[in-house]
Amino acid sequence: MATGSRQRVWAAALAGGVVVSAALTACAGPCQYYEGTGVHDATAAEVAGVWENVEGTRVVLREDATALFEKLDGQDFDFEDRWRLSGTGTWQLTDDDGGQIVRLALTARTEVASRSPATATDTASPEPPSTYSWSFYVDRDQHDELKLFFFYGDPDVGNTYVMTHDTGS
Repeated sequence: MATGSRQRVWAAALAGGVVVSAALTACAGPCQYYEGTGVHDATAAEVAGVWENVEGTRVVLREDATALFEKLDGQDFDFEDRWRLSGTGTWQLTDDDGGQIVRLALTARTEVASRSPATATDTASPEPPSTYSWSFYVDRDQHDELKLFFFYGDPDVGNTYVMTHDTGS
């Protein structure tokens, strides 16, 4: 084999390896390998209370581990179905190596709303679930106040759904 041919073969093999590597890592978005916030000092008493976000969602986490949900959107890809669930359920503060997580479970749905009206070009959305579970990461802002968040939509984008503590209640 001529030297020029050998170099072309090596170049083609190298380019193929680069293409395969790029394809394998293309879907590795920010939240796919998220290991947590590192917060380990939040207490259940600190987490209990009223949480809200800018879209009008309201979640009440009671000290007895029961919860009230008002217009809470779906997590991850479920967010794209546009439903917003209201009802009652439970919550639990957990801790693992990456940090604390508030796990919410809707056990009795009372209402379903939509984040935005469907357009004529939208395909039919699936039926909203009658029960649902969320996992909110626990973090602290620049003022050391707690905030809760989860990722929504395409994991490659890394959008966060943030809930802040309503200190006025």
